[in-house]
Amino acid sequence: MNASHITALKTKHATLDEAIAEEMRKAAPDDATIRTLKKQKLQLKQEMGGS
Repeated sequence: MNASHITALKTKHATLDEAIAEEMRKAAPDDATIRTLKKQKLQLKQEMGGS
């Protein structure tokens, strides 16, 4: 995997992190949205080689 691909994955990972935090700050966070975002984040982490 090349460095630019890893950088893109890290950027997407950080964006998902922020989206999760933003959703959790809402007065009535949507559990389904949070669950979906966390799954996407985990998939990116696995693609980057994390566990």
